[in-house]
Amino acid sequence: MFNKILIANRGEIAVRIIRACREMGIKTVAVYSEADRDALHTQLADEAVCIGPAQAADSYLDMEKIISATIITKAEAIHPGFGFLSENSRFATLCEKCNIKFIGPDAALIESLGNKSEAKNTMQAAGVPVIPGTKKPVYDWQEGLKFADEAGYPVIVKAALGGGGKGMRVVSSHDEFEHEFLTAQRESESAFGDGTMYIEKYIVNPRHIEFQILADEHGNVIHLGERDCSIQRRHQKLIEESPSVAVDAGLRKRMGETAVRAAKTVGYKNAGTIEFLLDKDNNFYFMEMNTRIQVEHGVTEMVTGTDIVKEQIRIAAGLELSYRQEDIVIRGHAIECRINAEDAAHNFRPCPGTIGDIHIPGGNGIRIDTAVYPGCTIPPYYDSMIMKVVVCDRDRQSAINKMISTLGEVVIDGLTTNLDFMYELLHEADYRNGRIDTGYIERHNL
Repeated sequence: MFNKILIANRGEIAVRIIRACREMGIKTVAVYSEADRDALHTQLADEAVCIGPAQAADSYLDMEKIISATIITKAEAIHPGFGFLSENSRFATLCEKCNIKFIGPDAALIESLGNKSEAKNTMQAAGVPVIPGTKKPVYDWQEGLKFADEAGYPVIVKAALGGGGKGMRVVSSHDEFEHEFLTAQRESESAFGDGTMYIEKYIVNPRHIEFQILADEHGNVIHLGERDCSIQRRHQKLIEESPSVAVDAGLRKRMGETAVRAAKTVGYKNAGTIEFLLDKDNNFYFMEMNTRIQVEHGVTEMVTGTDIVKEQIRIAAGLELSYRQEDIVIRGHAIECRINAEDAAHNFRPCPGTIGDIHIPGGNGIRIDTAVYPGCTIPPYYDSMIMKVVVCDRDRQSAINKMISTLGEVVIDGLTTNLDFMYELLHEADYRNGRIDTGYIERHNL
């Protein structure tokens, strides 16, 4: 097992990883930008190293500084969390060259699976159903337009190396294509430093169902059931649940076995997520694979009793999985709400600032993942997420009621949040009855 791990991230995921390491008796190193000097993850880690100015490009995305901090502090491994460099194959390669263990799959897998067009081709060859799309990366809008015109509209333009809803645009007609493609490409270049795009046929109002995968270096691969991430705004997830009301035992078995087969086919190792789109006729299609821990991993942990971060570390250390497939039993229903510093009444514009008083509720079946405290600042340079509120109860309706009660107790003074928006959404009749899909927010004018 590792003696010391550097966490190449910030915010609540850095805190989450530090806590897992402490429970495993592993020392931790935090890295931080000048804007995060007083951040919670810097205070909880055994050591903290400043790696540059506030802008992510000069700090959390600076590979050489992070590698240098790892070498200087004599950490043996790097946990990248999610976002930033977590799916960057070049960073994973640098770790390998410097004899630093990257807690995730190897660089070659990140490269092949992180590129959406390559991943789709790989999955199709493995017998996994896929959505029709470009077979090669697309670099200019004229090239993409040819595919879109042939496939028929709507299509979706995606950052080939992206995630988190950034660099994505739905295009409804020939005339819109150039503008939407170039807009998505600029977002991709800004967020991921890469303008390679991918285009596929857009399935209208599907459910977004993803399966959590764990795979060790001894050939063991299991899934931890599904998460329903259909409640989204502009491809950014807002609420996640496990299990999905749309997935019965038979469909779960088929989708889970497909996800495991896909992971085995590519020789995947560590934690990953196979994401599917599920249409109204229960046909499912591979969408992409995330080669990292997911923001919403907590809902899976709540219903399965697992610890995905600890398993990531164990796998990276060469140990076998702690679980077999038959050990995984889904108990109850878990829901996660992402609470962000944003103004829902004004097109969800970011609202950075300093937190005044804050009250974080607790109780049976309640989990709050956060890195905030009274007097801390939500800077304008990074993601606006303040906390993830996760609840678990015996069934979906009980979990919804528990979430409403929990959100009703949350107090965050000093800045505008989406708390009221989430509270009202949970009262929507269609949401409560499970009539949800990826177009829910726009269709309900929320």
